[in-house]
Amino acid sequence: MSTRSYTIVGTGALGGYYGARLAHAGLRVRFLLRSDLEHVRRDGLRVESIEGDFSIASPEAYGPLDEVPASDVVLIGLKATRNDQLRDLLPRVTGPDAVVLDMQNGIGIEADVARIVPGRTILAGLAFLCSNKVGPGHVRHLDYGNVRLAEYRADESPAGVTPAVRSVATDFEGAGIRVDLEEDLATARWKKLVWNAPYNGLCVVHRCETDAIMANPETRARAEAIMREVLAIAAADGHPIGLDFVDTMLRTTDDMAPYEPSMKLDFERGHPLEIDALYARPLARARALGVSAPELAALHETLSRLDAARGVDGASA
Repeated sequence: MSTRSYTIVGTGALGGYYGARLAHAGLRVRFLLRSDLEHVRRDGLRVESIEGDFSIASPEAYGPLDEVPASDVVLIGLKATRNDQLRDLLPRVTGPDAVVLDMQNGIGIEADVARIVPGRTILAGLAFLCSNKVGPGHVRHLDYGNVRLAEYRADESPAGVTPAVRSVATDFEGAGIRVDLEEDLATARWKKLVWNAPYNGLCVVHRCETDAIMANPETRARAEAIMREVLAIAAADGHPIGLDFVDTMLRTTDDMAPYEPSMKLDFERGHPLEIDALYARPLARARALGVSAPELAALHETLSRLDAARGVDGASA
C-alpha cells in the first residue's frame, strides 16, 4: 500500500468524494474544512455512491486556522471563485517537497497556483464526475468519476507522463478511481472545457438538468455549437482536438444520469459562479487569436447579467 499522504483543500462535492475514496482505500488523508468542521469531527464523512455507499468514521479533520501536518500531496478541491482563500491557505499546508494536485475547472488555473507556491510540482486532475454535496460531510456520487492526470509546465508544453503523475495515478487507481495519463495538460484542459462550457452555463440559464438540455433540439444544438467553438479556440491555441470528440461528449451526456452541474447549484445557493475560469479566460484567448465564438460569448454575457441581477459578481471572483 502507498505511504503517500494527502491534504484535501476544499472538502465538497469533488474534494470530499476523492479524499474519502483515498481514505477508504487506506491512505492517510487530512481534510481541511470550514463550516462542516465540527459535524465531520463528530459524525465523520458519508459518501452515497452508485459504486457502493461508505463512510469515514473518524477522518483527520482540520480547521483553516489549525496547524496542519505536512502531506506529500495537496489536493485543491475548492472552486476557482474561492482562490482568494488559496493565497492564505496553500503556503501553510504545502511543504517544500509537496506535489500540488489542482482539480479545479477552467483555463490557466495552474499558473495561478504556481504563483502562490512557486517551485512546487503542480499536477492537474481533470475530473469527469457527477457528484453533489447534499449536506454537512455528505456527498452523493451520481455517475462517472474518472480523472485525467497531467503535469503543468509554465510554457504549456507537454510534460509527458512524469513520475509524479504516475505515483498519484497509482494511489487513485488503488482507490478504485479510473485514471487516464495525459502527456499534454493544455490539450486536456481544453477537452474538459468542451463539456464544462456548454452544460454548466446552459443548465443555469434554463434552470434544468443535463437531460433536459439534451432532450430539447434547440438547446442540444446550442450545446454542440459551443463545443465546436471551444475546439476552434483550442486549435488556434496550438492544441487541436478532433471533431469526433464533440460526438463523444454528446453521447456521454446522453448516457449519464440526469445531473445538475455545480454552476447551477452555486447559482441557486447564491454563490459566485466560475464565470472567469470557464468563460472569460477562454474568450480572452479567442480574441487574442482572432477566433470567433459568438455562442460562447452570448452565454458568458447572459451568465454575467444573471449574476449582476442578484448582486453577485461571478466574473471578477
